[in-house]
Amino acid sequence: MIDPREQRTTSGAIWRDLVERLRDLESLVTGDGVPSSPQDRAEGFRYLLRFLASGIRVAVPGGDPDYPEFSRMVENGLSWGLDNPDCNYSWARVRGDAPYRIAGHRGSACHLEFQVNTGHFGDGNVGRWRTVSSLNARELATNPDGTFELYVGGERRDGNWMALDPEASFLLLRQYFDDWERERPAEISIERVGAEYPQPIATTDRVAATFDELAMWLSSGARSWETMSKLIIGTPANQVTMTPPLEGNAGLRGQSYGLGHFACAPDEAVVVELEVPQCRMWSVQLSGWYWESLEFAGRQTSLNSSQAVVDADGRFRGVIAHDDPGVHNWIDPEGHADGTIGIRYLFPDRVTQPVLTRLPVADLARVLPPDTRRVTRDERRAMLERRRRAVQLRYRY
Repeated sequence: MIDPREQRTTSGAIWRDLVERLRDLESLVTGDGVPSSPQDRAEGFRYLLRFLASGIRVAVPGGDPDYPEFSRMVENGLSWGLDNPDCNYSWARVRGDAPYRIAGHRGSACHLEFQVNTGHFGDGNVGRWRTVSSLNARELATNPDGTFELYVGGERRDGNWMALDPEASFLLLRQYFDDWERERPAEISIERVGAEYPQPIATTDRVAATFDELAMWLSSGARSWETMSKLIIGTPANQVTMTPPLEGNAGLRGQSYGLGHFACAPDEAVVVELEVPQCRMWSVQLSGWYWESLEFAGRQTSLNSSQAVVDADGRFRGVIAHDDPGVHNWIDPEGHADGTIGIRYLFPDRVTQPVLTRLPVADLARVLPPDTRRVTRDERRAMLERRRRAVQLRYRY
């Protein structure tokens, strides 16, 4: 009998099926209820390219559990899934029955976490994702020069070790950067212990499995992220719901997430006010219709605990406005009258509730404290130039 995967590969059916999936994605941009302004259409079709490119990274270099590689699946320019501008995300497929070795240099990111999960970011079954094990930078034993070894799966070991189980399917590395200009990412490699070399040549079934994974990403994955984005944007405007710090379900352990829908007309401003908790770091960001973070290198669409200025009363006040109001804590909506706002507290001592106030932009001076930090046009330009350079160094283009 001919293996169906071999037949699909040799006949070219895997390619034709993928092309059909790509055609189906057009409705994410041109379907009913989707914003249709020229900017929205341009961003929509750009998003499809980004989502395809991210899916290729996940399924191709990051998709072989026998010879895994860490693949950066999200970054500025490849945004999806309400990604965090402060975070480098790297993905590698694993098998639940195989041991792995990770080695390298820890780097200097504010926070780093290795996390073994079940499921797949493209399967659409968010409620079924489960964290099997995790290890963060404060738990990771390193040598004096910052190098380390970490074993995943196999028999329990002393030192750096994480468990697998039969349903484990991928390993996610998150690196959170608070000081973008000074903190540097880790240098790491991953290998399956006992893998044979030379590495096997490509086979029809392995290539077909890669195409199947990418097809799932472009169908179930794309639709699930669309559903979640619409759900958040459909909530009452300028309100944020915070969660307690998470412990599983593929979210970052110890992080409190806040999600909401911001709305701000061209002649308006939205003041985002929160009492800053004691925590490892915190951030505020804006995203558009497609749940991709807005351009965060060349525009100030996000602020974190190193970038923002906290007022003398211990409160952060950020200003969402379409034109730069000349305050340090400006949050640029990149021309969007509405979208998603995300707020994160990492290991907070308490979860404080943000308050969003919508008002005419002319009334800003009335609600902001007299000592609000101001910036000139030249100072803003210099801030944005530094942001852009820092992001390039962080991703090592």
